[in-house]
Amino acid sequence: MADELVHYSVAAGTATITLDSPHNRNALSAQLRRELLAALERAAGDEHVRVIVLTHTGPVFCAGMDLKEARGAGAGDQGVNEFPQILERLWTSPKPVVARLAGPARAGGIGIVAATDIAVAAHEATFAFSEVRIGVVPAVISLTVLPRVEPRAAHELFLTGDTFDAERAARIGLINAAVPAEDLNGTVARYVDALALGGPQALAATKELLSRPQPATPSDGFEEMTAYSARFFASEEAQEGITAFAQKRKPAWVPHD
Repeated sequence: MADELVHYSVAAGTATITLDSPHNRNALSAQLRRELLAALERAAGDEHVRVIVLTHTGPVFCAGMDLKEARGAGAGDQGVNEFPQILERLWTSPKPVVARLAGPARAGGIGIVAATDIAVAAHEATFAFSEVRIGVVPAVISLTVLPRVEPRAAHELFLTGDTFDAERAARIGLINAAVPAEDLNGTVARYVDALALGGPQALAATKELLSRPQPATPSDGFEEMTAYSARFFASEEAQEGITAFAQKRKPAWVPHD
């Protein structure tokens, strides 16, 4: 049996999913795709998990699709056909997902970063939409990248395939923060701690809210959103949060070490 390429662990309410295929720069091979999707499904279904951290071993976060597997395969056999399941699971996960990048991301790897809720990269990390340079199109990843990235930057970077650094990735909206390598773990931990303070149902519903099309004007949405908000105010989770606030204690859902 082949060694696993994706590791899964849970501690203090945080599921850590680690890409561990450094021999091919954590490329999205069939085995890695299968194991990554399984880990994401496991975390999404675990009531003890509040936040998911997606990280990696080796110097590269993810090099994109495994081109060795793609060589010679027909359109129906390309691994990219399975890739949307991973992006969809990240995008719709009821648990917030934080990406931790200590190194570069390319092509499909950037699609994964864009599908997470929060992404933090070390200054040494670089990015490139390298698809056009090998004659393919960043089609699937466009569905997660384009909602994040400024339009002018997307046109430039998709069409040129040029490499850009973590600071520019933050400026154009692809990631949340670019930090010195020595601050990477601490910055990720601060985001995780902040996310864990939110009610699980409220976080899931807020993620869904963030993905909804916006009404033409605020007036068009007030009635629906007022009813939505009132329903959550009356929920058991909200009542626990309100009571905890009044009693100056943490709500019952906050993970304990």
